[in-house]
Amino acid sequence: MTIYTKTGDAGETGLFDGTRVAKSDARIDAYGDVDELNAVLGIVRSHQPGAELDSLLARIQRDLFALGAQLADPASRIADRVTKAALGPEDVTRLEGWIDEIEAGLPPLRRFIHAGGVPAGAALHLARTVCRRAERRIVALGAGTVDPVILVYINRLSDLLFVMARAANRRAGAPEQEW
Repeated sequence: MTIYTKTGDAGETGLFDGTRVAKSDARIDAYGDVDELNAVLGIVRSHQPGAELDSLLARIQRDLFALGAQLADPASRIADRVTKAALGPEDVTRLEGWIDEIEAGLPPLRRFIHAGGVPAGAALHLARTVCRRAERRIVALGAGTVDPVILVYINRLSDLLFVMARAANRRAGAPEQEW
């Protein structure tokens, strides 16, 4: 098998249901941003954020593949058949548990803080902004076009990435710079 198929040479790509769409299609933008977020999380992991955060990030990366698959599957042909390609309410609950656990070890926020800190913390702040962009793209697809749990998951994920950035910086001794 070769990496190139030549099927996208005219600016189109295929969705899981076989539909051909322009590479500029809003659905492609949405899962492209999810893919970018996954790549940024790979950068975070390369900065060795600590075993605990790395483990959570590895799980999130798997979730993002599932989320992207659901976005590329408007007819829901694979999500119902392939367990690893589906996200559910339990995945949102898992993120909320992680947020609560990590946040318990952080001082309360008094003001907005600047993005930055150690490389892992700064990269997590970048991941948060990419996540928010992906969320905006998913919302732009319109009501009823995606499973509502996807929107909840991506919204909660940006919150998690924020507390992870704070945790990475705190654990490395980098002070938060308030605005």
